[in-house]
Formats: sequence, structure tokens, C-alpha cells
Amino acid sequence: MDLGAADLPDDVETLRAMILAARARAAAAEAEIEQIRAGQAQLAAVENEHAQLLAQVAQLEAQNERYALIIAKLRRLQFGKRSEQLDKDQLQLAFEDLVQGLAEIEQEEERSDPELKAHRTRQRRDRRPSLPDHLPQIDVTIEPETRACSCCGGELHVIGEDVSKRLDVVPAQYQVIVTRRPKYACRSCEGPIVQAPAPARLIEGGLPTERLVTQVVVDKYADHVPLYRQAQGFARQGISLDRSTLAFWTGYAAAELKPIWAHMRQTLLSASRLFVDETKAPVLDPGRGRTKSGYFWAIARDDRGWAGTDPPAVVYTYAPGRGADHAITLLKDFSGVLQTDGYTAYKTLATRRNDVALAHCWSHARRKAFDLTKGGSAPVAGELLARIGQLYAVEAEIRGQSAEARRQVRRQRSAPLIAALKSWLEEQLTRLPGRSQTAEAIRYIQTHWDGLTLFLDDGRIELDTNPVERTMRPIALNRKNALFAGSDEGAEHWAILATLIECCKLHGVNPAAYLEDVLTRLVNGHLNSRLDDLTPWNWKAAQAAA
Repeated sequence: MDLGAADLPDDVETLRAMILAARARAAAAEAEIEQIRAGQAQLAAVENEHAQLLAQVAQLEAQNERYALIIAKLRRLQFGKRSEQLDKDQLQLAFEDLVQGLAEIEQEEERSDPELKAHRTRQRRDRRPSLPDHLPQIDVTIEPETRACSCCGGELHVIGEDVSKRLDVVPAQYQVIVTRRPKYACRSCEGPIVQAPAPARLIEGGLPTERLVTQVVVDKYADHVPLYRQAQGFARQGISLDRSTLAFWTGYAAAELKPIWAHMRQTLLSASRLFVDETKAPVLDPGRGRTKSGYFWAIARDDRGWAGTDPPAVVYTYAPGRGADHAITLLKDFSGVLQTDGYTAYKTLATRRNDVALAHCWSHARRKAFDLTKGGSAPVAGELLARIGQLYAVEAEIRGQSAEARRQVRRQRSAPLIAALKSWLEEQLTRLPGRSQTAEAIRYIQTHWDGLTLFLDDGRIELDTNPVERTMRPIALNRKNALFAGSDEGAEHWAILATLIECCKLHGVNPAAYLEDVLTRLVNGHLNSRLDDLTPWNWKAAQAAA
């Protein structure tokens, strides 16, 4: 309360007490004001945090919307209407573009959120693959601005370090190898002139080294870069090379490597079981001004499923057609089990030969049923897929076991499934319209029943021809990029070079290192009696031993 001068007491002690009380009240008021201010600051902080949370929620909603859009695109590309679907190679290209979109999203998020950036940096460091030891390393040491202690000025000493590794690239650099062969003569007499012999070359009098020819071949047949694009790349380096020149180099290399290809083909034909398939190879037909249909016939050996010791391999052979006569010619030296689809050329071969048995492909057998289930409700087709899936489940468990162990398990577990499937198929066929697509799918299986069930008695036989069909994908990729072979001879060269490159891939061999070394050996007189040393699998073993 307010007091006038007349109201103040005359007693000093009373006056002092009043002053102290007034100070106490003032201090209490100031404390209350500070509490109010602190409350206001806390409220402002909460409001600011709330605003940040709202912004984060909005950002997450936008991010989820973009992710949902990407997922929807992927689903439409893979599971949408037939007109919207893409094949596996096109789907991979679409997936690459979508991943680029995800990268853009993450970059924007990390730019605005340092903590998120640090978290993802740690994740990337933990997930990134290890780098091979054979790559050269360039050490870069980043030192602080000073090594003097900021406290006492003493010299700092190393107590540890952080090490990071990043993959770098040196752009392709072409060089000219100048080979000099001095000539020597005697000053004291008229003796003969001495000169070292010229080294052997793949293309005598030609421009390229074996390494350069190898690079052209690998770019074309392993990385599917047509020669005209390679010529454009050379031009950017100021090197004028016509695509016809590159084609000549390629043909020369194929001719040099043909003995190895022939040896590998004969090696596979001596096996007791092979996969076989064929695919179209368009070839330019100058006489008609358009392309004609040639074919690559692939024979493949893959015994890894039953722990066989023979190395996996594939050999392509070009033929100008797809008739049974080409199959008969290709396989004239083969006897044993031939794993294939239901193509009639192989049936003709087996009919004429008592030493060839056909094992048919369950993957092809299920294909018609699979197409029916994609089109909508198809309970019979769905049941058929489920029953075939039970066979594949057994195979997944016994893969890698010995042939005899696989045969025993199949007799115990797969044989009852096969017997039940046969009865079920016969029952369903009596209920279905004769011309329905489901009935056609069932009749296809019944027509190839003997070949489809041959695996029960032979543990070396696989359920499908997927091992050879996978080797057809690189041919299809090269066909999409190059469109066609320029001639029958060009298609034959394609088959030779693709054989060696794909076998390198099967064995984890760098095709560039392999082809360069093999070409160098061949031009330096490698013996034909030792061609087996130059197969990709034996070459790899020799390199490992060395």
C-alpha cells in the first residue's frame, strides 16, 4: 500500500522493518515476472518446435507421396495391363530412372537436415561394397593447418587417423607403342647384318595391338556397344577409325579364336547330358535389301546342381535356319540326355536317334498356366501352378547334392506328387471345354509327359532349361543394340566371340584380360594340341596357380 510522509512511523526500527518488507515484496514480484518471462519463452519454444514438427510432417507426407508414386510406377510396369508391362531388360532401365528419382529426394532431404545427412553417411559407409585388392591406390593425406598445440605451442604428434576409400576412374587414354629394331653390322668385316626378329602380331602390318582389339571385342559383345558408337568414341579422342576397320579387327580376332571355340564345342558334345536352345539372329540379306532370320543354337553344360565336377560352359553355333536338319547337324556327335523345350526339331532328332533321350522343361510346361492366372480368375491353372511349385520346393532342398542322393529323394517325395498330378490332370481334362486355354495347357503337359518325368530316374537332370535360357539374354541384348548381323560370316564371328565371353562370365573371369592373353599366345604359336589350356576355366585355374 502507498503511505504518505505523515503516515511514516517515527520509530527507526519500525521504519526499517517496513523497508525490508517492501524490498521482499519487490523481489517476489521480480521473481514472478521472471517466471512469466520464462513461461513465455518456453511457450515460444514449444510453438517453434510444433511448427518444426508440422514442417517435418509436411515434408514426410510429400516424401511418402513421391515414394508411393514411384512404387505405383513399378507395379504398373511389372503387373499392369499387358500394354503397360515391360520385359526384364526394359524394366531394369525403368528401375534405374526411378532410383535416380529417389536419389534426388534423398539429396534434397539431406541438404535441409544435417543430422539426417550424417545418419545416412554412416549407413552408406557401412553398406558400401569392398574394393578389390588388385586396384592401384593413390594415398592422399590431409594435414591440419598447423601442428602446433593451440594451448602451449608444443608440437602435436599422431595418435590415430580416419581412413576413407572411394572408387575413382582414369579416363581411357590411348597411347602409341613405337617398336624399334636396331640393325647391327661389324666394322671389321663384311659379316651379316644382325637384327632382332619382329614380334608376332594379330594383324601383321595393322594398326592395333592385341589389347586394343580385345577392347573393341569386349565392348561389342560383353557390353553391347555397337561398332559405330565405338567409332564415335575414338573420334572424340581425335582418332579416326572407320567402323569397317573395327569390324575387320573383330573378324580377325574371331578367326584366330575359332580353334578354341571348336575345341570347346566338341568338349561339350562329348558330355552325357546337355541343355540346348535356340534364338533368332537377324542377318542382313543384301540380295533382298532386308534381313533374314538366322538362329543361334546354344548348347550348355551346367552340372553344379548335382555337384558335378565338369565346369559350366555354353557354346553358340550360328545356322541360317531353325529346321530339324540344323539340330541334327549340330548334335550329330552327341549321345545322352538332351534337356530342351518342346520344339519339334529336337523330337525329330530323338526319333531318328536311339542314343538321345529328351528331358523336357517344367518351366515351359507351367508357362501357359501362368499366363492364364495373370488374365484373371483361373482356379484350375492356379492349382496346376501350385502342384508344379511343390516339385520345385523339393528341388530347392536337394540342389547341390549328389546325383544319387537327388534320385532317391525324388523317388520318395517327387514321384508321389507326379502320380497325383497325372490323375488330377486327367480328371480336369474331362471337366473342361476341349478348346479352352486351360485344356490346351493340360494337353501340352500330357504330350510331353515322358520327357517331363524323366528327372525322377536321373539325379543329373534338372526340372527346367533355365541354365541355357539365361545364356540367351546377352544375345538378345546385343541384338537390340546392333539390330542385325551384317552377314552369315559376321553371325558366325558373333557366335565364336559370344561363346568365349559368356564362358568367362560363368567363371568370374575378366574377358578383357582373358582375350588379350589368349590372343597373344595364339599369335606367338600356341600349340593346337594344348588348346584345352586356353579354355576360360583352365585359364582361370592356371592364373590362380601362378
